[in-house]
Amino acid sequence: MKKAKFTESQIVNILKEAEAGVSLEDLSRQYGFSKATFYKWKARYGGMDVSALKRKNCKKKTDA
Repeated sequence: MKKAKFTESQIVNILKEAEAGVSLEDLSRQYGFSKATFYKWKARYGGMDVSALKRKNCKKKTDA
């Protein structure tokens, strides 16, 4: 299985930058991802912050 290039918290921070008004072209050039990847991330992690992500991951671990 291929190792992810970005952690979930990095993805959330990139999405926050996009919400703040940084253009998608600038972000994709700076971090090295495609527009399609951005929209996948936005569908999965959109509206989350890092603390919500940690709660989600903690809940996953306790359920397992």
